Amino acid sequence: MKAFVIGNAALDETVSVDDFPRPGASIFGQALSQDLGGKGVNQAVAMARTGLACHLIAAVGQDARGREIAARLAAEPVMAQLIALPGVATDNSIILMAGHGENAVITTRAAAGAMTPDHAIAALEKAAQGDLLVLQGNLGAATTGAALRAARARGMRTALNPSPMQDYVAELWPLVDCAFVNEDEAAMLGGDAALLAQGVAEVVLTLGARGAALVRPGARIDAPASPCVVVDTTGAGDCFMAVALASAALRGAPLDARALRHAAIAAAWTVGRAGTVSAFPDTGAMRAILAGD
Repeated sequence: MKAFVIGNAALDETVSVDDFPRPGASIFGQALSQDLGGKGVNQAVAMARTGLACHLIAAVGQDARGREIAARLAAEPVMAQLIALPGVATDNSIILMAGHGENAVITTRAAAGAMTPDHAIAALEKAAQGDLLVLQGNLGAATTGAALRAARARGMRTALNPSPMQDYVAELWPLVDCAFVNEDEAAMLGGDAALLAQGVAEVVLTLGARGAALVRPGARIDAPASPCVVVDTTGAGDCFMAVALASAALRGAPLDARALRHAAIAAAWTVGRAGTVSAFPDTGAMRAILAGD
């Protein structure tokens, strides 16, 4: 089976600060890194590094940032289709990393928001029954809905992390097989029970240092976090989602406790290093992770 990730592509600029600024404050910071990022890219690269065949479809501008993203993706095992849109700036993210390891992310979405339903439908032309569609909250309502409906028509499995949160997501839950949400997102959406009641088949709830839970109607599987020293949490949730889905897909299995354990190890690896995509386990490390129980 193949995975198709339709989402955003960005360059991440990470700045270290002692603490997040209050409104109106000017503070000092230290530039840490520039890295390949964007939630769509993060998920696709992490999946591809596991050995799962993964297609990334993302929009960029016809500018230097877009060319830089293309060059960096060429070094990854992902099959990337970048749609170069005229008159649109390639997206970028400014990441503030506080001294305690937490981060705040500001992401532009001009390119991601310019992707059309036709782009999304065309992206799935080579998809088949049983393939996987992975989405995030960066695209517009019409485009996200078109992708989910096209996937359903082809008999694909669908997974969505609704971050960054947009109001339209409430209308799309019946088209989602698996929702990945953290505690704050779950609270905003009314909790995992509310998501199941709206038609989601299963919910993966990430709980930070307390691990994660896979929730289905009448059943819950809890998995512990993998011990780590937190350096930078950027992209850890994307890596967790990607590895959990890939672990199950490569074994021809539904999401299970083993998939959550694999994802927790990969996420711990990620938060223990600075950066976004560069902090993810490489292909060798991913193979070792997935070989474990």
